[in-house]
Amino acid sequence: MTEPIPAKRQRVSRSRSKVRPLLGWREWVELPDLSPIPLKAKIDTGARTSTLHAFGMKRHDRDGAAWVTFEVHPVQRSQAHSTLVSYPVEGLRRVRSSSGHSEERPVIRTPVRIGEHQFEIDVTLTSRDEMGFRMLLGRAAIRRRFLVDAGRSYIHHAAVDRPQTEQKESDGT
Repeated sequence: MTEPIPAKRQRVSRSRSKVRPLLGWREWVELPDLSPIPLKAKIDTGARTSTLHAFGMKRHDRDGAAWVTFEVHPVQRSQAHSTLVSYPVEGLRRVRSSSGHSEERPVIRTPVRIGEHQFEIDVTLTSRDEMGFRMLLGRAAIRRRFLVDAGRSYIHHAAVDRPQTEQKESDGT
């Protein structure tokens, strides 16, 4: 007779026997250098690179280096809490969208915090006006750090308070 498997067993990586924290299919993500409040991010294992919705993006040179200036609107369908940011460009990357459209995007390297976990990631910048999430967190950002449970959402709580309207949406109201 076999013993029942516990409902919440630990997830262990096969490669290094390291317990990895779980992510839901969507999470609150903090970008300390870009926004004072968290953003809703979709965890997208089908996308290699992470992407951030950048409003009014303008590329320019500063002291011979490529920079980009843009606005971050962390609250979906709102310009509340908007932040104007200038950031050095690490490079350009050609990205093909799920609809097959190819676009060259600037790449920035920035810290990200999910719950108690903080690390740096590459993020491409683009207009995501038609998309439901301000950010996609791609597999390069989560590889060797997390496992994804597609049946769960918002496993990690943001350390910074988020706007009341966003709290209601994440609670399903």
